[in-house]
Amino acid sequence: MKDFFENLLRFPRFLITVSLGIFFALWERFKPLVSNPVSAIALVGLVVGTFMFLTFTLQAMLGLSSV
Repeated sequence: MKDFFENLLRFPRFLITVSLGIFFALWERFKPLVSNPVSAIALVGLVVGTFMFLTFTLQAMLGLSSV
């Protein structure tokens, strides 16, 4: 039974490791864009636009707003 719980506790560590790996890989890819102000503004606009799109889509799908 002890082995079962040790194995179960490995999954959160694996999830954190994979998430950080993806974050750092994406950060290395987008780091050159942040150095140019025009690209940085476009990148921020893209992130904000994506977040708003997902928010409005989920609100409409779940019926949380009167659209």
